[in-house]
Amino acid sequence: MGFITTILTILLVYFLFKILLKLFAPKILNYAGKKAEQYFKEKFEGFGPQQQSQSAPEGDVIIEKKQTKKSNPSKKVGEYIDFEEID
Repeated sequence: MGFITTILTILLVYFLFKILLKLFAPKILNYAGKKAEQYFKEKFEGFGPQQQSQSAPEGDVIIEKKQTKKSNPSKKVGEYIDFEEID
């Protein structure tokens, strides 16, 4: 009789957990989403469009070229090893 009571108690706790999770999961996820949004707003607040320090007249086009670093295409990646099968 104790075994059946234990199984029924475990099933009852499992189904109550499922019901409570369905009720509270949207609220918990909404709270977590708001906290993540707030965190990212604080972190990336200064990464918006930057104002230029030079006061150029409106309509002028300024092109700033970034220096590109040339990579050496003949870099040796590794050593080639020829394997032989052993019977």
